[in-house]
Amino acid sequence: MAQQADERSPDALREEFEQFARGQFRDSSPLYERLARGIAEDRELLELAAGAREGQSAPLLLLAAVQYLLLDGAGASHALAAYYPGVAPGVPREGDPTPAFRAFCREHREALGRLLATRLVQTNEVRRCACLLPAFGLAARRGGDRPLALVEIGASAGLNLLWDRYGYDYGDGRRAGDPRSPVQLACAVRGDRRPPIPDPFPAVSSRVGVDLDPVDVRDPEETRWLRALIWPGQTERAELLGRALEVVRRDPPRVLAGDSTERLPAMLAAIPPDVTLCLFHTFALYEFPDEARERLLGLLAEEARRRAFFRISLEWRGEEDALLELVSYADGGQTEERLAWCDTHGAWLEWLGTGTDRGQGGNFPAR
Repeated sequence: MAQQADERSPDALREEFEQFARGQFRDSSPLYERLARGIAEDRELLELAAGAREGQSAPLLLLAAVQYLLLDGAGASHALAAYYPGVAPGVPREGDPTPAFRAFCREHREALGRLLATRLVQTNEVRRCACLLPAFGLAARRGGDRPLALVEIGASAGLNLLWDRYGYDYGDGRRAGDPRSPVQLACAVRGDRRPPIPDPFPAVSSRVGVDLDPVDVRDPEETRWLRALIWPGQTERAELLGRALEVVRRDPPRVLAGDSTERLPAMLAAIPPDVTLCLFHTFALYEFPDEARERLLGLLAEEARRRAFFRISLEWRGEEDALLELVSYADGGQTEERLAWCDTHGAWLEWLGTGTDRGQGGNFPAR
């Protein structure tokens, strides 16, 4: 989603906060829904939010920056903390949190300004791996069952690069992956199609990510930023993040710092031809300015002249849901295939694509 010059105007920001209130936050985070509506009517708070970096979601960045300071401990005694589950002890306070939010922002305006100017929305939602898994299986199968060479665009801390080290539960006894992994991901399947879950998982020959500002999983301040990006009250997401960080710290994948359009050519050139190249991204391309997104897609089109490969995309479509797509590149062309509608945090998926038997459970392994 590109940020044009007028997209940081009060009117544009007001609409952006209102969209989040009636879309992503509705039924997912009551506190953030109330705050988004309150911020939308507060010019002072909209002016603060205007300090978000180009290409970044102002609502997500401002709310994460405030929670980051609250989680630091210094803000735990502030009146605002009482509204945040898990920050202050006891039952969260009811009522309108906007006055306390405004007061907190006034008191910490300088620190918030620095965070808005330097931080990125880098939500590393590990449960999205449950939506990605069927696509990885299809890419491997269509690539001749050769090992996958994984390249993640917008990798953050690299949690999703280790999707094959987690366990999965799709309901009705449909399980996959490592049942002993500390990361067990539950994903409900909607509709009458069943996604094709690979069994066994595809082999992975290499994994590497690229991010403007990679998150060091061994740095407490960096991982606190990941925690701050999780919406208040979503305890399960926070616990999953903690367990995923434990897994990744044992063997962190390589995540390179820099602009993906600048780093990718060398990264792709280093991948040998006897594997299946598979790029993927989750909620990353929507943050790219239009020019950068076009450069990236042009780069991939050029790569398709040299080799066949796949790109898995999980990105927002509309205000609430996400679309999972598999893009196949070969002979200088590309084919796009819609695979599933997904919850933005991976809680459910509705399979649309091929590789399944309608109503028969597909090729889920029974474990």
